[in-house]
Amino acid sequence: MIMLILGFLGWTGIAGLVRAQVLAERNKEFVVAAKALGVREKNIIFRHIVPNVMTIIIVPFASLGLSDAMLKALEKKGYGYPTTIQAEAIPYFLQWRDVIAKAPTGTGKTFAFGIPMIEHIDAESEEVQGLILAPTRELAIQIGDELRGLLTYFHNIRVAVLYGGAGIGGQIKALEKKPQIVVATPGRLMDHYNRKTIRLDKIQTVVLDEADRMLDMGFFKDVTRIIEKVKNRKNLGLFSATISQEVMTVSWMYQRDEVEITVEPKQEDRPDIDQYSLTCTPLEKAETTLRLIKSQGYERVMVFCNTKHMCQRLCDDFQRAGLDCECLHGDIRQQQREKTMQRYRSGKLPVLIATDVASRGIDVDDVDCVINFDVPEENEYYVHRIGRTGRAKRKGIAWSIIGNFPEKAKLDEIAKFSNYTIQPMALSEDGVLTKEEVKAPPAPKRRFR
Repeated sequence: MIMLILGFLGWTGIAGLVRAQVLAERNKEFVVAAKALGVREKNIIFRHIVPNVMTIIIVPFASLGLSDAMLKALEKKGYGYPTTIQAEAIPYFLQWRDVIAKAPTGTGKTFAFGIPMIEHIDAESEEVQGLILAPTRELAIQIGDELRGLLTYFHNIRVAVLYGGAGIGGQIKALEKKPQIVVATPGRLMDHYNRKTIRLDKIQTVVLDEADRMLDMGFFKDVTRIIEKVKNRKNLGLFSATISQEVMTVSWMYQRDEVEITVEPKQEDRPDIDQYSLTCTPLEKAETTLRLIKSQGYERVMVFCNTKHMCQRLCDDFQRAGLDCECLHGDIRQQQREKTMQRYRSGKLPVLIATDVASRGIDVDDVDCVINFDVPEENEYYVHRIGRTGRAKRKGIAWSIIGNFPEKAKLDEIAKFSNYTIQPMALSEDGVLTKEEVKAPPAPKRRFR
């Protein structure tokens, strides 16, 4: 197959691509670090460089050694070729290797660990064999749904999702059905473990999804306690958009002979998003945001706030102004969260207001516009927020509402960090948008002696 591809595309072109990729991989941080630690050149080549270079040659899912049932399920869902993270991670998971993977949001990380986990499941066993930990309820639910979508042609493989904010009785009943795969938030999983409603001793694969956010949210002790209770673990997967110090600590503590996978975002893979900013006074931010939404005719909008208090306050203000909107934050009951998300995904709710933590796991392809009511405190948060629009090859729009100089300075920092162009705009009282000219700083006066 590879020879046919080379013959079709031309070996000289492939050779040039491979050479360029090798040179790029040699200069990456994990390769430099490996050299500094004294790792042999041979190991660096075959463990770090070759796996990343091989993904240049596009191969179908059928070449990864997957079962017929999995291939049929992927075909039914319209997936013929793996993403880069899937092509790199799946073979190692099938070999029971530990994996630490850094990949941008939206690159298909769930399938990268979900496909091989399902392939390893013994359907005849009634023990939990695969465990996936997620930082939020929404993400856990989303992962569970995606895994169930892959089980169309698998018989007797069951998935249970455990998360806080919902009645534990229904989850206990789900566990009584003997699922082989469990997706859970760390806190709720520990609740079940302490109640003796779940056993962890037969689990073979453990995966931490959004590992950086999960550990940043204060779950470090719960996560390490859970991993230590999985006595018969064969492999551990750490998947994240960024590799924080906490993630590296978990890797150092529990992974052995791990495979490091880094998928850098490609310019052509970036969503097509027009980015703008509006400047006003702090007291005008809510009014400006409301006028923007109403005047531009956006059908599906996602608004981000930095705190639960501001999220709820803004939602209350918008509702009093006659805008159909709901909010998501940590204090919202699970039943209400699920109802809100159902309305938003179905298109019946035009505006969703959320905090960064609550928004984890919200996967909606046709968001018209993202509005940063508060400029995010972290650069990565901005990238994650605006990535909710411009999906599925559609053009997206992102707005940032600036109420003071610190927010302006932070947005400038984000633009520089992410290499984004954010166009300042002005919004009139009647909803007309115009470009706001950026004034260059005055030239320093020349002094003559």
